[in-house]
Amino acid sequence: MLTEAQKLLIKNTVPVLREHGVDLTTHFYKRMLGNNAELKQIFNRGHQEAGKQQHALATAVLAYAENIDNPSILKNALIHIANKHVSLNIRAEHYPIVGSHLLASIREVMGSAATDELIDAWGVAYQQLAQLLIDMEFGIYKHQITEHAWTGWRGFKIVKKVPESDQITSFYLQPIDGGKLPQFYPGQYISIRIYVPEWNLMQPRQYTLSDSPGKDTLRISVKREEGNNNSLAGKVSNNLHKNYKVGDIIDVSAPAGEFYLNEEGNEPVVLISAGVGITPMFSILSYLSEHHSNRSVYFIYCTQNGKKHAMRDKVKEIVKTNPSFKSIIFYSQPNTEDQQDIDFHYKGRMNLNKLNNAIFVKKADYYLCGPIDFMKDQGEKLKEIGIPAEKIHVEAFGTGIFSI
Repeated sequence: MLTEAQKLLIKNTVPVLREHGVDLTTHFYKRMLGNNAELKQIFNRGHQEAGKQQHALATAVLAYAENIDNPSILKNALIHIANKHVSLNIRAEHYPIVGSHLLASIREVMGSAATDELIDAWGVAYQQLAQLLIDMEFGIYKHQITEHAWTGWRGFKIVKKVPESDQITSFYLQPIDGGKLPQFYPGQYISIRIYVPEWNLMQPRQYTLSDSPGKDTLRISVKREEGNNNSLAGKVSNNLHKNYKVGDIIDVSAPAGEFYLNEEGNEPVVLISAGVGITPMFSILSYLSEHHSNRSVYFIYCTQNGKKHAMRDKVKEIVKTNPSFKSIIFYSQPNTEDQQDIDFHYKGRMNLNKLNNAIFVKKADYYLCGPIDFMKDQGEKLKEIGIPAEKIHVEAFGTGIFSI
């Protein structure tokens, strides 16, 4: 248990973490992965090379230091991290390795300012945080054993591969052991793991289950990340698109994630997404349709144009057969062949001000998924029109923690 004196030492490092947190976490990852190469297959090397993982950890360490008097404030963030860890098969035995390298990095980066008392304080603080996560993750692993009968990795075969747009392809998966498929909540994700020849590494990635539960396959819909001046090309997504075919085997983890449909009550459901953020929304939409829900459902989606519009016909068919469902589509840069009021409704980026205010009722559940800036913009708009924060649910792909 941290003493008051140790809490004060932790809080006194907050200014240093604000200014040099990324330097610390960069040093930490280089040190840990250099000494424990077996952990390289757990971490997303693409995020490492882009600096995203280092920034995300620096943000998390700072938040923990700022709230050291009351870590329970971070409960939702910790639940998010615990689900990610379980999906990647991170176990209790990994925490001492991480802790030893983190404490050594604090000493090496801070130099003489890292007194023995400060290192001791951070050691106790880390153990406290580690135990919180270990306990949460144990509960999730226990649930997976009870519900799915497996944790860790399980071999699945690609039984179908279907292009959904110019950039997104769906992969239909079945377990090679002939066992049962897991149940999951609409909106959850799995991790998959494949060999990346360019890095000579097994690499995990997390993808939303893009269809409703209860099918004879699991489906993920993967965007091919081509890369540009601001981002690296995705090694895993490009390998899946170009090199993996029907009959190939990949590793799959059990479903996880805290972003999923609230099935209780009869309140309206508003699904707001952009780009590949459509994947959890389609799972929710499909589930509500198959269970003959009489809830009002608004499927609000933005993409560049018709060629980039994944699952367009599938959504149209679902909405057509459900009188209480409505689809509203924005195209930011429609092509000449894209027809307004047929393929899309509004030209330009998503603007909720253009929609009927009757959609936005305080009792509805709002689900957001897409690029971070997109979710920030839509989340702020929802709060401005009076939607309570607890009714706004967000899913951020990639690393780090995001909330409205």
